Amino acid sequence: MAELTLPAGSRPKPGRSFKAPAGAKRVKTFKIYRWDPDQGGNPTIDSYEIDLDACGPMVLDAIIKIKNEIDSTLTFRRSCREGVCGSCSMNIDGSNTLACTKFISEVKGDVRIYPLPHMSVIKDLVPDLTQIFAQYQSIEPWLKTETLPPERERLQTPQDRAKLDGLWECILCFSCSTACPSYWWNGDRYLGPAVLLQAYRFIADSRDEALGERLDQLEDPFRLYRCHTIMNCTKTCPKGLNPAKAIAEIKKLMMERR
Repeated sequence: MAELTLPAGSRPKPGRSFKAPAGAKRVKTFKIYRWDPDQGGNPTIDSYEIDLDACGPMVLDAIIKIKNEIDSTLTFRRSCREGVCGSCSMNIDGSNTLACTKFISEVKGDVRIYPLPHMSVIKDLVPDLTQIFAQYQSIEPWLKTETLPPERERLQTPQDRAKLDGLWECILCFSCSTACPSYWWNGDRYLGPAVLLQAYRFIADSRDEALGERLDQLEDPFRLYRCHTIMNCTKTCPKGLNPAKAIAEIKKLMMERR
């Protein structure tokens, strides 16, 4: 049996603990991954006790409260607080999701918060998304046409527009890609479910005129075909989308043109 070991300095250790104020009645403990590149060493898991009577209902509310009132060194991304921007994606209670749409009440016991898995960490809950955004750029995520532009916008029938439902809603939080074992193993060459769903969004768009070119870019043993239909992507998507289906549709188009 294979024995796998973690790289030196990667195993989290117990960190600091912050108690709730005296008199707090509804106390919830948040255990948060911490790592500071300036200090080096192993990451730690810091514990924060939060009075839920003085906190909003979402996990992001608690994280912001910790940042503002308890520990200003905590680092994370957030923006819209409405499940639209994808900035606050992280691993909460063992699943990738958005902190702004995850109710604290949905978590039984302590709330464990980690950065998105299998990504290099810049600091604390902030993963390095440089590579995955470069992969996104590689699919050329914009409409490409050869015909002359019309005097007004390019029109679609309601039926063609409906084909984009379940695709345009993707907010690039990358919860799906970082939950995908195939992306963990081949992230340098496999595009991953988030990028492939975005690729299909333009393939399926009736206004786009570069179908052959787009399929040629994906015709590769790794860029597309490392998907083994594990379905973690669909299970974890906080927007309820189905990246696995989009990948299957691309594969069908590949077969149809042979």
